[in-house]
Amino acid sequence: MGKGPGLYTDIGKKARDLLYKDYQSDQKFTITTYTSTGVAITSSGTKKGELFLADINTQLKNKNITTDVKVDTNSRLLATITVDEPAPGLKTIFNFVVPDQRSGKVELQYQHDYAGISTSIGLTANPVVNFSGVIGTNVLALGTDLSFDTATGNLTKCNGGLSFCNADLIASLTLNDKGDSLNASYYHTVSPLTNTAVGAELAHSFSTNENTLTIGTQHALDPLTSVKARINNYGKASALIQHEWRPKSLFTISGEVDTRAIEKSAKVGLALALKP
Repeated sequence: MGKGPGLYTDIGKKARDLLYKDYQSDQKFTITTYTSTGVAITSSGTKKGELFLADINTQLKNKNITTDVKVDTNSRLLATITVDEPAPGLKTIFNFVVPDQRSGKVELQYQHDYAGISTSIGLTANPVVNFSGVIGTNVLALGTDLSFDTATGNLTKCNGGLSFCNADLIASLTLNDKGDSLNASYYHTVSPLTNTAVGAELAHSFSTNENTLTIGTQHALDPLTSVKARINNYGKASALIQHEWRPKSLFTISGEVDTRAIEKSAKVGLALALKP
């Protein structure tokens, strides 16, 4: 558990990471190199069926300022400038996309022992304003996430969440989509020595009266190899194995099968991340 309640995006994050992070059905390759001046250059490619997507990201750190510039296969340039702690607990993030002139946005994040606030505003004549705030402690926290479109005068997003944490258990409850969906998640650490944990998420839609229950687990076979598995109430089962064959270089194989239609082909994904 970290100091303070964190940001709104931290509510339920442990359970989401256990159930969804690193699972994929595509083939992805990522390689990172460093120049003599400390610039990190990351090249990645993803094959989605017959479509191949690639991008190059350059990251430069200078004291508390981090600049990221990414160019993708659609000839778009994405730039992000992060200023970490210009004042205690404060972080400033500025990002934009070229040639999209309406993409500029400034975000401020502030974390305190009893509060976490994130607010952003688009750099346009009629911007979208986002605000999220959490109050509480690292044990119990209550937060909200709002978006307001000044062009239409509409509240485009209105979410709320509650989180409870102790030494080995994290539970959260969020109300999303302007009250249309309710999500409850649970994360429990079984054995810290083997990084063994179990998690579950129940999502209910009030408009369709549908429930989706996903349960999963993770376990470290050894200090360099870990496995994860999950299944939902619709019969879709997934599993992955991830091996750190050298420091910070990961090889991941994941697969998914529909247990109610075994005759269908299983989905298999591969991911390779290389760092010097």
